[in-house]
Amino acid sequence: MTASDLLARAAILEGKYVYHAPEFGPERRGAPVRAYTRISDEPIEQHFGVYNPDAVVVIDPSLQYITSLILEGVKKGGLLVVNASEVNPDLLNGAKALGLSVWSVDAFKVAMKIFGRPLYNTPMLGAFVKASGVVALESALKAVEERFKNPQVAARNAEAIRMCFEGVSRVD
Repeated sequence: MTASDLLARAAILEGKYVYHAPEFGPERRGAPVRAYTRISDEPIEQHFGVYNPDAVVVIDPSLQYITSLILEGVKKGGLLVVNASEVNPDLLNGAKALGLSVWSVDAFKVAMKIFGRPLYNTPMLGAFVKASGVVALESALKAVEERFKNPQVAARNAEAIRMCFEGVSRVD
């Protein structure tokens, strides 16, 4: 949810139209959730879940083994960004069959270095920003400054974004 919110804020800073919607039920804190962010240069009239996304970001590395859930509905030729040092072969093969551009980054390693615990939202935002180019890195960093009022928290999150922005790579 945090990464989706920050992405929406970054797009707004660039003058784009945004629709951001988290989707979760009675889950506990830390349980997997979905969040959608629509970004457009035109006003957005669709205010419901995204069923055919252009891009999917797998923030929790354990979820990359649920291939059918991850690839469900994603548009052919879209984008997949995975938090993994090595992408699950089944997921990679399924993504390639759909013509997806697949990117990966070890956000776990970055999160442990920066936060000392597995907080993946902002690191994966950095990876997505690089892989997609949908917003500028500077806009994402500004969104972090605006959202996290504590300067130390903002600085750590900005560092995590930069590290994954620089560390993400395309999987061929």
